[in-house]
Amino acid sequence: MIQITNVSKHYGSFQVLKDCSTSVSKGEVIVVCGPSGSGKSTLIKCVNGLEPFQAGEITVDGTSVGDPKTNLSKLRARVGMVFQNFELFPHMSITQNLAIAQVKVLGRSQEEAMDKGLKLLDRVGLKAQAAKFPGQLSGGQQQRVAIARALAMDPICMLFDEPTSALDPEMVNEVLDVMTELAQEGMTMMCVTHEMGFARRVANRVIFMDQGAIVEDDDKETFFANPRSQRAQNFLAKILHH
Repeated sequence: MIQITNVSKHYGSFQVLKDCSTSVSKGEVIVVCGPSGSGKSTLIKCVNGLEPFQAGEITVDGTSVGDPKTNLSKLRARVGMVFQNFELFPHMSITQNLAIAQVKVLGRSQEEAMDKGLKLLDRVGLKAQAAKFPGQLSGGQQQRVAIARALAMDPICMLFDEPTSALDPEMVNEVLDVMTELAQEGMTMMCVTHEMGFARRVANRVIFMDQGAIVEDDDKETFFANPRSQRAQNFLAKILHH
């Protein structure tokens, strides 16, 4: 579904991604972890063309992301993206937030879009909040709305960029529960997260990045039981003790 081959990216003279290669099969759940500044968020933003890259190739379901002829708006409509800070429109109700891209990008009727939005709100446990505005919801609720909004576009895969890092600790699980359900239903997912419990429970593979490079790319059992690099061992020792 997602193929990343020898991808490098620079900001001026600073190299933020170094020759990264990996692939994600249909239905696979990949957790990308690593210390701050290791390039994790940049890597998944390259997958749907939110960040340009200077070398290598990324294809999503056979479409080349870096090809100048590729219609990135069309591609992004098929690749769901959930950000750290929800990115909901504050002046629109929850249902309007869910309907707008369906109408504008997919050409659905307002009625069809609203109907789909309400079904997905129900699925993430928020149907009762449909008429509210984002500012009236908790962070965890807003993030679940953001997931529903991404799902409303019928994506072929989902990218999550630290979806729980802006949340209060007691709200983290309500978002991870929705993500876990999605994974169990067979959604192809790439998740940048520090939630190692989620990685252990749900991931098929774990990618560990450091200083812009993919240092480990292993099935989760191998990664947690026996990380090969000293850097990953140190990272896990720190993160699992908290």
